[in-house]
Amino acid sequence: MRVPSLSTTVSLLLLLAFGPALAAEAPTTFKVGEFTFTRPADWPWQENISMMRKAQLKLVSADAKQTGEVVFFHFGEGNGGGTQANIDRWIGQFAEPKEKLQSKVEEVTVDKRKVHYVQAQGTYQSGMPGGPKSPQPNTMLLGAILESDQGSVFIKLTAPAELAKSAQPAFRKMVEGALRGGK
Repeated sequence: MRVPSLSTTVSLLLLLAFGPALAAEAPTTFKVGEFTFTRPADWPWQENISMMRKAQLKLVSADAKQTGEVVFFHFGEGNGGGTQANIDRWIGQFAEPKEKLQSKVEEVTVDKRKVHYVQAQGTYQSGMPGGPKSPQPNTMLLGAILESDQGSVFIKLTAPAELAKSAQPAFRKMVEGALRGGK
């Protein structure tokens, strides 16, 4: 039997001692651009994997067999491209042509603030722009673009279609709550 090293033992003890406290530090509200979002309680907070991401949440199905992510971007005033360019970019991340996707775009006004919702379903091509892509069949993208004079905020949820559909009401509640001043 192999005995764990002292550093492994210390790491495990620290994780056991402070792991619950670290999980408790996940914010229930967070700010991206001028908007304050309230995180759904069952969407775990994640550390950002890219400097471009301002916040990142995880989706997990009830049986823990499916996962997805919700990513928030804010590039500042005049940056990040326009609303239509981002809608086109998101739709273009699918293998199927636009006319074969189950997609729709909807503009909604909440407290005199515009949000553009995007929905698409098909084979999502996951990966960094210009890099290799991993096809993910039967994936849904739910997007929201919150317009702001300080620079739009772009939110993109990607998950297996079933999980994304079940998350859609909470997604909209989170987005529209931020448009109402975090309420």
